[in-house]
Amino acid sequence: MKAGAETVRTAMAGRWYRETLQAARALGLPDWAIGAGFVRNAVWDRLSGLPRTPLDDVDVLFFDPADTSRERETALEARLAAALPRPWSVRNQARMHLRNGDAPYRSTEDAMRHWLETPTAVAVRLEADGSLAILAPFGLDDLLAMRGAPTPAGRAKPDQYRERMQAKDWPARWPGVTLVWPD
Repeated sequence: MKAGAETVRTAMAGRWYRETLQAARALGLPDWAIGAGFVRNAVWDRLSGLPRTPLDDVDVLFFDPADTSRERETALEARLAAALPRPWSVRNQARMHLRNGDAPYRSTEDAMRHWLETPTAVAVRLEADGSLAILAPFGLDDLLAMRGAPTPAGRAKPDQYRERMQAKDWPARWPGVTLVWPD
């Protein structure tokens, strides 16, 4: 994972990404990271030699069973938007199992194990010392190979996975992307 981690760190080195990570870190949330398209798009843009792909939202994840209210997430999104203009989406992974019909998650990384595709199940966290921690429960191979593949959850929910892959249409943006379809 070391060589792959360097690719992720390089993709996150730009000012836009650093400012975004710093704003999220400033919230002081427990077990936080930014994942999904924030990382996937940055890596695929870099590998494809493309400019930064605009995001529908910046997915800030955290895990705090002490307060799972949607109101808290909304307040955090407002704080982030006031600090830095981005399309923020903040979700406490301690409550997301309810929406997804899963057993309770134990951490942010555990919640990511329930996402549908492997290249999206990657997140980063800016540590206090400025280093970048990478959460990748399925590794980085599919992300670096520009391959959309189902996770075990994606294989268990093949219709949802197929709908998502068709809606995302990643090969239209990144011609090098290949999609793997569940059996």
